[in-house]
Amino acid sequence: MVRLSVVILNWNGRHHLERYLPSVVANTSGDAEVIVADNGSTDDSLQWLRLTYPDVRVICLDRNYGFAGGYNRALKEVDSEYVLLLNSDVEVTPNWWQPLVNVLDNNADVAAVAPKLLADTERGKFEYAGASGGFIDYLGYPFCRGRILSSVESDEGQYDDSREIFWASGAAMCCRRELFLELGGFDEDFFAHMEEIDLQWRMQLAGYRIMVEPRSVVYHFGGGTLPASPRKIFLNHRNNLAMLFKCSSPVQRAVVAVVRPFTDMAEALAHLVTLHPQRAWAVLRAWGEFIAWHKQLAAKRRSVVRKKKVRNIYRFSIVVRYIFGCRKFKNIV
Repeated sequence: MVRLSVVILNWNGRHHLERYLPSVVANTSGDAEVIVADNGSTDDSLQWLRLTYPDVRVICLDRNYGFAGGYNRALKEVDSEYVLLLNSDVEVTPNWWQPLVNVLDNNADVAAVAPKLLADTERGKFEYAGASGGFIDYLGYPFCRGRILSSVESDEGQYDDSREIFWASGAAMCCRRELFLELGGFDEDFFAHMEEIDLQWRMQLAGYRIMVEPRSVVYHFGGGTLPASPRKIFLNHRNNLAMLFKCSSPVQRAVVAVVRPFTDMAEALAHLVTLHPQRAWAVLRAWGEFIAWHKQLAAKRRSVVRKKKVRNIYRFSIVVRYIFGCRKFKNIV
């Protein structure tokens, strides 16, 4: 039994595996193993893996279960204390996983820890998906140390301190395997997007903390699995609303119920004005499916373990701050 399993979820991603897997294999050894969980790929990913990396363990799933379902099934077949979920489009660096494991070893109340994510294409800048640790505002909008909405900062060492955060990006997240399974893993109804924030919110409600350890550095290509599209807009909006319904306090949920319809309709209108009707429809469709989920979400909300109040939710709107010129994390918190 190894202590750490690095699990890469693959779906028709041979091009990413060719580019990024060599760094993972070269820099992951000792008390850690590399596993590729294949989400029912129809390309030649599996054949390439068997020929090029015969020693890498492969978990074959019978179809594409999405990010959430794929990892839920794969981690049930893994036998290690910690699991490090890693996107197939991430390049790692020497000694990248040890600082993450050290955080978990030395802090029994930490459920998950993130490395610092830098952009693979612009290596002096943070990567949009997670930067140096994630947060959310009171309306549920995610932002990061190093990325406020669409504004991404250059990495100048300004966020190199290890600290508590609200969420670690699913692009690279190290967590306790048993706790992951005990809390039900990712919400499979989400399919993809927001599932890691939802899980880590539930982890915090159960009494655990989430950390970032910037001494671990990885480079993320980003957007490789699902580029910006109406589908991505739909999943982000629907899943964000569902997460808020499940996890937020009664007061926060009431505020969201009053304010979010206006902000989301404003976004849909902006898509129409800029001649993107499919994106506008994606926002509206997300609300429709969220409303249809109401009974199901109410049951999920009742099942959430609530031992502790959650910190690190920004008690204002990141969108309002952005509109008034705030572009850097250090100017917000």
